[in-house]
Amino acid sequence: MAEINTPLTFTVRRRAPELVVPAKPTPRELKPLYNIDDQERLRLQIPGIFIYRRDPKMRDKNPVSVIREALAKLLVFYYPFAGRLKEGAERKLMVDCSGQGVLFIEAEADVTLDQFGDALQPPFPCMEELLYEVPGSSSILHTPLLLIQVTRLLCEGFIFAIRFNHTMCDGVGLKQFLSGLGEIARGATSPSTLPVWQRELLCSSDRPRGEKYQVTHTNGTPDDMVHKSLFFTMEMLWRLLLPFQQQGIYVTNH
Repeated sequence: MAEINTPLTFTVRRRAPELVVPAKPTPRELKPLYNIDDQERLRLQIPGIFIYRRDPKMRDKNPVSVIREALAKLLVFYYPFAGRLKEGAERKLMVDCSGQGVLFIEAEADVTLDQFGDALQPPFPCMEELLYEVPGSSSILHTPLLLIQVTRLLCEGFIFAIRFNHTMCDGVGLKQFLSGLGEIARGATSPSTLPVWQRELLCSSDRPRGEKYQVTHTNGTPDDMVHKSLFFTMEMLWRLLLPFQQQGIYVTNH
């Protein structure tokens, strides 16, 4: 008889969403984003998921508590993330560094990582259970700029899911933020790479000099795009990086 694959089902119990604010007072100021961020196509929320197996060193520690505390400390350095986006004249985006905090959800699920089997790669099943869409939080303006859910599993591993406002950072910026979060969670007092804003350096002048050129382009829509998930194993990544290493170029697998 043919094997019948039944979808994995599990229950996630979530605590009420909370706001994690910076651990210390931060500057209250208004920071403009640069012009590229104002584009309509970049005004979207991006989800991500990170999977961690059981670590014997964490046996007596609650990963949710460790991450929550580290997040509050990290927001002292990344305090714009604790603010809210607003629009100025001509829909110019700016972040009000109000210190209101980011959304954080503690959860637990009655499932182990091994039960997911081959599903531990994009597209991840049951994403809506592992990253709860808090009602009223998905707007680009006047809402928390980060949404994080940490879900503990029966195997003592956990799943870290995050949604970030794309106008605030790209993938590289998120990687730097999460690296800092990991460093502080492991005991550091500050991230090894401090964030730098200075987006005003990338803003175009209000008074263009010389001849003005009009560049024509086609504005694509989400319906015009092809969405496809690509999964790279560590072995595949190292094969891609090997030619650079052979030339003496330092690269990482991030």
